[in-house]
Amino acid sequence: MSDDYDPPQDPLEILHDDHELLFINKPSGLLSVPGKGAHLADCLIARVQAVFPEALLVHRLDRDTSGVMVFAKSPHAQRHLGLQFEKRGTKKTYIARVFGRLEPKTGTVDLPLIVDWPNRPLQKVCHETGKAAVTDWRVVRASDEETRVRLMPKTGRSHQLRVHMLALGHPILGDPFYATGAALDHPRLMLHSETLQLRHPDGGAGMRISAKAPF
Repeated sequence: MSDDYDPPQDPLEILHDDHELLFINKPSGLLSVPGKGAHLADCLIARVQAVFPEALLVHRLDRDTSGVMVFAKSPHAQRHLGLQFEKRGTKKTYIARVFGRLEPKTGTVDLPLIVDWPNRPLQKVCHETGKAAVTDWRVVRASDEETRVRLMPKTGRSHQLRVHMLALGHPILGDPFYATGAALDHPRLMLHSETLQLRHPDGGAGMRISAKAPF
């Protein structure tokens, strides 16, 4: 990853901005936070803080995943959102394009995940030592070649959606870690954080911010 890191240079796409919260549409190929080494310093939090110095990290998206990310604009908002994520008070939906025809139309993957130490950062299913991970899915449309699917994670494990789709035999198209052959031959990881639903730290009103998938 370190040698070929060439993130897109698009301007920040602000989805919502108020006194406590900032929602950004993260492009694919950009780290959420800095990696190890100066060559991995360019990341979304650094770009956000160049414009909003008070912005604080709440959660992350994988480098190759695009879509909705929220940043806090005060320590209070960061704590409030941190608890919502921790207690699974937030709701997220993702759009993915996966290899082959995913059947049935709806379902749930309930497979515990843990880091695959010799091959980190890869994750793997492990029933002995893995942490609980649950993903609901709903097919949007399907052909024999690929399926467009909406994914609703109930937990927030690293690489959860990628490993769960792989476990079903339908890796996400363009996944540099888990796809092989024809499934890998795509310009980007076909995974996008479409909506994020949470409660506003100032008053607790429900919010739902969306960004359309670019694929």
